[in-house]
Amino acid sequence: MGTWGSGNFESDTALDHLSAVVGRLVDEVAEAMAGDPVGIEPDEYWGEAVPCQLELLHVLAQAGHAGCELPKAEVIEGWKETFMAVWERSIDGLEPKPEYKKERREVLIRTFDQLAADARQAEVDEAG
Repeated sequence: MGTWGSGNFESDTALDHLSAVVGRLVDEVAEAMAGDPVGIEPDEYWGEAVPCQLELLHVLAQAGHAGCELPKAEVIEGWKETFMAVWERSIDGLEPKPEYKKERREVLIRTFDQLAADARQAEVDEAG
């Protein structure tokens, strides 16, 4: 079809690019979650980057652009279980203030939950 509008994501090329970006975000999270759990501890790179990746995926999904292929909700929920288990067993070693620990836990849970909700909605939209 080529180009169907003047928006930044209203062409085949733009959607191909978006699909590649989303794919990279998902692949990096999947790799981090399947790797050594030490890599997703709160003071490690992927312990910080995984939630960032999930937030970016959520923003893209909420924008409603085609080409934003999310993992199944069950996959995201599995990631949440794995990530939070690592976080819970390692966060106290960093001696966070209680309020930070409480707030950060809430943010992390919300981050996973909102993306899982996006994935469930995408599944409904595809079926409908």
